[in-house]
Amino acid sequence: MAKTQLTWYGQSAFKVVTPAAKTFLIDPWLTNPVFDKGKDELAALKDVDLILLTHGHGDHVGDAVEIGKKTGAKLVANYDLSAAVVSVLGYPGDQAGADTTGHIGGQLTLLDGEVRVCFVPAWHGSTVRKDENSSPVAAGMPTGLIICIRNGPTMYHTGDTGFFSDIARVSDHNNIDIMLVCIGDHFTMGPVRAAEAVKLVGPKTAIPMHYGTFPFLTGTPEEFGKELKKAGAKTELHVMKIGETTTV
Repeated sequence: MAKTQLTWYGQSAFKVVTPAAKTFLIDPWLTNPVFDKGKDELAALKDVDLILLTHGHGDHVGDAVEIGKKTGAKLVANYDLSAAVVSVLGYPGDQAGADTTGHIGGQLTLLDGEVRVCFVPAWHGSTVRKDENSSPVAAGMPTGLIICIRNGPTMYHTGDTGFFSDIARVSDHNNIDIMLVCIGDHFTMGPVRAAEAVKLVGPKTAIPMHYGTFPFLTGTPEEFGKELKKAGAKTELHVMKIGETTTV
């Protein structure tokens, strides 16, 4: 049986290819400073079914509009974020309809049941900007994403978030196989709080993200691994290299 393929592009950007060969991207900032093949990867992308966004900041929306226009990918986001990305950034409106738009607590069934996405809380902010000279525009509440893949893993992408005790509740209705967890500190959880979050959620595997892209994102996988042990988390740490694809 085919398995799920997961690629990390750096920061919070991932590509997922499902067992049925459907492709979706999460927070697709491929042209980030630490992925030296970002422009080539962006040019090579052809078949993308969905683009999932956690919030509106530029390091998460990233190259979504360009990819959406090129591939016809549908935008999966909460209602306010979807509206802002369409109206402010120019994402094609006919690729951001009610079928792929939801909100916190709601679950979407997508690609004929191949993928289910549930929006869960994240403690952060969410604005979009047309360019560096434009004022920020409110883009609703930030979210994390619970992503269930048919014949594949259930993944929790935290988005950008600080620690909050109710993070433990995101696994009430799903056993989390893979937690894609921000560890960089400064704007999100650092290693200490990320480890505590992992302990509460209880995934089989934790993959750190959102670190090292800029000098002030100082959290490291090494620190995170130490803190996981201190916290007594019964979770395997899997550190991915930028551009790496792993089978899960």
